[in-house]
Amino acid sequence: MTFDPLAFITAFGLIFLAELPDKTMFASLAMGTRMRPLHVWFGTSTAFIVHVAIAVGAGSLLGLLPTMAVKLVSAALFAFGAVALLRSDDGAEDDDRAGGRITRFWPAYATAFTAVFVSEWGDLTQITTANLASTNPWLPTAIGSAAALMSVSALALLAGRFIAAKVPLKTVQRIGGLCMAGLAVWTLVEAFG
Repeated sequence: MTFDPLAFITAFGLIFLAELPDKTMFASLAMGTRMRPLHVWFGTSTAFIVHVAIAVGAGSLLGLLPTMAVKLVSAALFAFGAVALLRSDDGAEDDDRAGGRITRFWPAYATAFTAVFVSEWGDLTQITTANLASTNPWLPTAIGSAAALMSVSALALLAGRFIAAKVPLKTVQRIGGLCMAGLAVWTLVEAFG
């Protein structure tokens, strides 16, 4: 099998542009303000890789998933993230004494993986990846799509880290919590709209 660079570039470009305004980019940014960005990136990247594999492997079957249930679970996860970011943690000692930040790998990884894994079902980027894989070689399509999704997540996390360095953590957490709450509402509107 030969690697088709045009299929890679096409997948990367389309998926990168489609993911930039996506809610999972904003969720990554918000999670990166409360958790170690690298841990979040590993979680989001793993979820993206799984979704790309599913999109490439299952293609058109993705449209058969129960959209309403997926959207409701996704909205609940965003709402949970909003509550976690908005709650007051000043006296808590379970967050590794890092100003309310979750610094342990597995809690951050699991949260990021679950949030992205659930919210990406039937997403535009997943459907686009499935469509590209049906007309292009699967390997460069999969690599291009995964690389684009992981790149957008990294950009969001870098932006979150920059913002966290310039703005007090409590302010960043409140803004992140409000963003997550907005994403929960947005997802509910998508579910019932």
